[in-house]
Amino acid sequence: MNTKLGKYLLVSPILFLVVACAGLSPLETQNADNKISAQNAKTYSDHDNLANYYDNLAKEMIAKAEEKKESLEEYDDHSYYYGRQGQDFKSHTTANIRYYEEAAKEASQQATFHHKVAAELLKREYANKPAESLEQLSNQKIKVKLKSDSNNAY
Repeated sequence: MNTKLGKYLLVSPILFLVVACAGLSPLETQNADNKISAQNAKTYSDHDNLANYYDNLAKEMIAKAEEKKESLEEYDDHSYYYGRQGQDFKSHTTANIRYYEEAAKEASQQATFHHKVAAELLKREYANKPAESLEQLSNQKIKVKLKSDSNNAY
């Protein structure tokens, strides 16, 4: 009896984890990964890559919505082919169109945000560039002066 309980307690968390992960679609898991990437983004390059990803995602979602709209038009033109399942098909396709349009809108907003952050970071990089160059130049002058002084000491 005790070993059965031990096995159950060992297997049940693993089973719950498998069931929980099975419910996530590939798009949801990818979005979760991108949210983590967005939280860790610090440089211009990070935000630029995220902005490009969200731009592409928005385009994909718009293309899928257009595809569903075309199939909905096909249904409207030939609804008599679909029989009883026609109404289910129509409502399901309409829901998919809404989902894809909302996803495209959300991705577009994320892309706009990351483009703005990337542009701001790029401005800061360029603003700091001359100061860094001057600092590097002065460090080089100091090194040259030290080398020339050390040659005179001998």
